[in-house]
Amino acid sequence: MFLDEATIRVRSGKGGAGCVSFRREKFVPRGGPDGGSGGHGGSVVLRANRNLSTLLDIGRRPFHRAENGRHGMGGQRTGRGGKSTTVDVPVGTVVREVTRERQGRNGRLLGDLIKHGAKLCVAQGGRGGRGNRVFASPTHQVPRRAEEGHPGVERALYLELKLLADVGLVGLPNAGKSTLLSRVSAATPKIADYPFTTLKPHLGIAELGDYSRLVLADIPGLVEGAHLGHGLGIEFLRHIERTRVIVHLLSAEERRTEHLVEHYQTVQAELESYSELLAKKPRLVVLSKLDVVPADEVAALIAAVSSALDREVLGISAITGQGLESVLRAASALVAEALTSS
Repeated sequence: MFLDEATIRVRSGKGGAGCVSFRREKFVPRGGPDGGSGGHGGSVVLRANRNLSTLLDIGRRPFHRAENGRHGMGGQRTGRGGKSTTVDVPVGTVVREVTRERQGRNGRLLGDLIKHGAKLCVAQGGRGGRGNRVFASPTHQVPRRAEEGHPGVERALYLELKLLADVGLVGLPNAGKSTLLSRVSAATPKIADYPFTTLKPHLGIAELGDYSRLVLADIPGLVEGAHLGHGLGIEFLRHIERTRVIVHLLSAEERRTEHLVEHYQTVQAELESYSELLAKKPRLVVLSKLDVVPADEVAALIAAVSSALDREVLGISAITGQGLESVLRAASALVAEALTSS
């Protein structure tokens, strides 16, 4: 099961209290203060793990806490520090603090874990209290006070997973995104001849044969009004926010140029409504399913759509393999260009 949102609570450990103690030993009169300080409380740390692909396990355990620090003891013995708790999350997890006033994606951003092994301390452990030995001075040689340990931190966190990919595949339902992904990578998304076959995002890696590769993300198809919650795509548009290039697929099953232009504009409008930055990403427009078009009409259809959109349009057939390498090469070039300009 795929889960890309979760809300959890975390609590760090409180610090141990300092100790009030005086050295009592035979033949050592007036041994003086020897109370040790309390140990620091444990912290709660989130760690990015590339072996995880969903927030499901984290969501099933909504509360994570660290250990309290132990109290200080006589003989200048410092209390043991509390054990910290490390919670593994998928690479690409955005962490926000949830308050009564700011919920979900409106919460204050704490961090973005985009590299394997990256760590983020979300609840710092409380500092241990100082023992009376610390307060001894030439003018105050018999201190009888010590500090209480500092309390830990408790907070609610909203975790949002945004998959990391070079290329994001977008289009209306049944535009051929899943079929394309299955042909150019080892990914196995569900493929069928009805809308919304894809119910969750899929990642695939395409090998280009020259020791380079592309990571592609396929999300559920977009429909008009997706930014208002219609259909499924709005739930997963976050996964292509990180992509450097968008490949926009138009199905050649609809051969009328004006309808293909309308389909393009529908998806473009939803991207703009969701995020202006997303709509401005470099993109390729690809006419898919060319195998359903008579061979002598393919060139004319591609030329007509290209003219209507005033941009280059590439054509592919995931069934026959026609044009797949050209699309991957063009996408790779755009990714390289985006990397250079960033």
